[in-house]
Amino acid sequence: MIRVLIAEDQSMVLGALAALLKLEPDLDVVGQARNGQEALALCEELHPDIVLTDIEMPLMTGLELAGVLAARGAAPRVVIVTTFARSGYLRRAMAAGVRGYLLKDAPSESLAAAIRNVHAGGRAIAPELALESWSGGEDPLSERERQVLRMAGEGRSGAEIARQLSLSEGTVRNYLSEAISKLDAGNRVEAFRLAREAGWL
Repeated sequence: MIRVLIAEDQSMVLGALAALLKLEPDLDVVGQARNGQEALALCEELHPDIVLTDIEMPLMTGLELAGVLAARGAAPRVVIVTTFARSGYLRRAMAAGVRGYLLKDAPSESLAAAIRNVHAGGRAIAPELALESWSGGEDPLSERERQVLRMAGEGRSGAEIARQLSLSEGTVRNYLSEAISKLDAGNRVEAFRLAREAGWL
């Protein structure tokens, strides 16, 4: 069971998030806070696995909360859920040790999936934000990663790609895995879409 603490200053949103997560069989909402200071105190008392927090809250923001938890070497991993779709916030969140950054208008099932992913040691970043944070930046993909990702996005199997590029299927999987990781994507389809929208394919 993944223990989740929710920090959100808007009561209706706090209640909605708690109700949504309580529907998931493997998620346990152990506490609810209305500001960052309250969330910090509850972290010390309840020892959650995941802290789901907004950015703008009274007394202590979600980013400040994440920074304090990271500085203390505290166990909970932080996932931001916010309306702020700005790459500057995303960069600050990453610098504060945040493992997930989602937008409040995302589908509800993506929230539970993101919590599971972060709990398992991964990251969960809203694709449109990940894309925006790279816009104007350098292409993170190597030429071979781009080639393999393009072919996978065209619907070719790992075996077909391996045959055409004279690679082993294991090597093809490694290139795809690297591309997915670099783009903070959930799978090859999402990675292909992000790279194409950024003009890298």
